[in-house]
Amino acid sequence: MSKTALFIAGPTAVGKTEVAIQLAKWLQTEIISFDSRQFYKELKIGAAPPSPEEIARVPHHLVGHLSVHDDYSAGDFEKEALVKLDEIFKTHDTAVLVGGSGLYMRILTDGFDKMPSIPQEIRKQLNAELEETGLESLAIELNEKDPDYFAQVDQHNPQRIIRALEVIRSTGNTYTSFRQGEKTQRPFNIIKIGLDLPRPELYERINLRVDKMMEAGLEEEVKQLLPFREKNSMQTVGYKELIQYFDGEIDLPTAIEEIKKNSRRYAKRQLTWFRRESDIHWFSPFEVEKIEGFLVEQFIS
Repeated sequence: MSKTALFIAGPTAVGKTEVAIQLAKWLQTEIISFDSRQFYKELKIGAAPPSPEEIARVPHHLVGHLSVHDDYSAGDFEKEALVKLDEIFKTHDTAVLVGGSGLYMRILTDGFDKMPSIPQEIRKQLNAELEETGLESLAIELNEKDPDYFAQVDQHNPQRIIRALEVIRSTGNTYTSFRQGEKTQRPFNIIKIGLDLPRPELYERINLRVDKMMEAGLEEEVKQLLPFREKNSMQTVGYKELIQYFDGEIDLPTAIEEIKKNSRRYAKRQLTWFRRESDIHWFSPFEVEKIEGFLVEQFIS
């Protein structure tokens, strides 16, 4: 296999975008995003997509290509990303993929696990419970019945929580037990780079990013998107807290602090997921030359 997919992974605000751009320019190739929040064109501030200036430096794919109106599954992402990879590989030996979604990275590297079919009544019951009692009670159930998966999942994503509980309730087994199947063999080499910083430095960057988002108009962005508040794309950090503010449940300073706190928690969950990937090679985002040296060794070997 002469083609290589280079994955750049890590927690929110660690600096993945800039590192990916530098490496893509060095490799003279293009970038595919596997950040599930950056797919949606309306989330221009809260999802922290690459800026027009950054996109002008290196071609990006699967960024802002969807609307919050669109239903988009992990399977849809796998199909689109593999098509884009094939297109890039026609003219380049490498492709850079960057994002913070461990699940979406795993889908591209390992493929889907085979899951049992779910009776419709279980799916309907769980969606009814979500409407009646909210996400928190379902999240508590998942934590009790499958703490391993609960530690990895986006705990504010109802689609992921419900999907896991569907499997648990219909089979009596953990969702985790179905996620350890055989890997799909991809027709390209895979190299994974992880980016991390000392926790105080990472948390400081997260807090600063939230402040900059507010200065850039995140409050107004969320206000314009309130009619779509029930969409899965809106069930994410930065949006749900400001929705609470617009609903009068909390004041604006509290909402901002909640965004910072939940962003730090999200970063911790991301790192928990990525640390379980034994084949990730870890670097600081300020070590681009060191990463390049590592990649030279990998390509030579």
